[in-house]
Amino acid sequence: MRESGNTDLDAALAPRLAERHAQARYRQRRTADRAGAHVRVDGRDVVNFCSNDYLGLAHDPRLGEALAENARRFGTGGGASHLVSGHLTPHEMLEQRLAWWTGRERALLFSSGYQANIGTIAALMGRGDHVVHDRLNHASLLDGTRLAGARLHRFDHNDPAHAGRVLAELDPSRARLVVSDGVFSMEGDCADVMALAGQCRARGGWLMIDDAHGLGVLGARGAGTLEAQGVSADEVPVLVGTLGKALGTQGAFVAGSQTLVEALIQFARPYVYTTSLSPALAGATLTALDIVGDEPERRAHLQTLIGAFRRAAECLPGIRLMPSDTPIQPLLVGRGGEAEVLTLARRLADEGVWCTAIRPPTVPRGSARLRITLSAAHTHADLDRLLSALECHCRTRELTHG
Repeated sequence: MRESGNTDLDAALAPRLAERHAQARYRQRRTADRAGAHVRVDGRDVVNFCSNDYLGLAHDPRLGEALAENARRFGTGGGASHLVSGHLTPHEMLEQRLAWWTGRERALLFSSGYQANIGTIAALMGRGDHVVHDRLNHASLLDGTRLAGARLHRFDHNDPAHAGRVLAELDPSRARLVVSDGVFSMEGDCADVMALAGQCRARGGWLMIDDAHGLGVLGARGAGTLEAQGVSADEVPVLVGTLGKALGTQGAFVAGSQTLVEALIQFARPYVYTTSLSPALAGATLTALDIVGDEPERRAHLQTLIGAFRRAAECLPGIRLMPSDTPIQPLLVGRGGEAEVLTLARRLADEGVWCTAIRPPTVPRGSARLRITLSAAHTHADLDRLLSALECHCRTRELTHG
């Protein structure tokens, strides 16, 4: 028999869950048999077009072998936080490699991108300081500002001039940080980092870029949005990246100056008070970085798929393709209604194509979308299957709406 406290808690939570059901926004998990472009879900083989595994490394056997070898040598868990006894040889090697890759003095590992973002902002900013955000920034960046107690300001999406105007109105005696995604996770477009850096230089603000969706994918060496746009490390003193997307493992890092990293070691609470990342995963990530450097053809194939998809999708009636040159290819269906995008997601699933419907509050009201993500592990046949399913839906929709 349950205690009354649990009954009271359930009674308090049940109306909130019922409301989410009534709004058709109830989130549900589906269990896949593996990560990758080709998976089995609910007993069916499907092509996965909603993963962030952009280079197809999450199920690469070389990473599995590296994971096993490092687990045998260093263990499966760090055993403690980095500052106690949990900073092991693979962690140190990975931090050095990430610093070199991004052109920084140092890098610092975190257990997740969410922790990296909230820990960094809260360590750098305090009550009364100002953080200026792109309106479509990731939730973790906004939460970091709230955790810091700093004042949160927003500028219009991808509008550096507006960011500059917001900066100009803030008290220059207080610390001011401008924060933006490098590649926006639900839109797929890229920040104009050079222009943001110029505004910060002119107005006296610091710039932080979360390049979770750009690293590994963009730039000649896959070093991300900054490399692709020719922006130097000096222009962006704080760079955040994740390991669980293009690199196919797990965790995150912050890269910058020696002073920045030492400050984060002292003041970033999610770093100080969290058990270190698995050393086996750190070792596997070193192998992923080798592959990123040695196999540029993965990025080339991915860019070919992106171009082919956009050329075909732009011709589909009743669907609006959002501007993006990255693996994230959002489709607005009809007028952006939630029912329409849910219907499309279900029809694609019936055709063996897995692509999640993205709805408010993740995106603004009236902009529900299908967030299609492409991977170097997809084949041209996979892409044809997706496009055929989309075309079939569009023909059916035209007949229905006549």
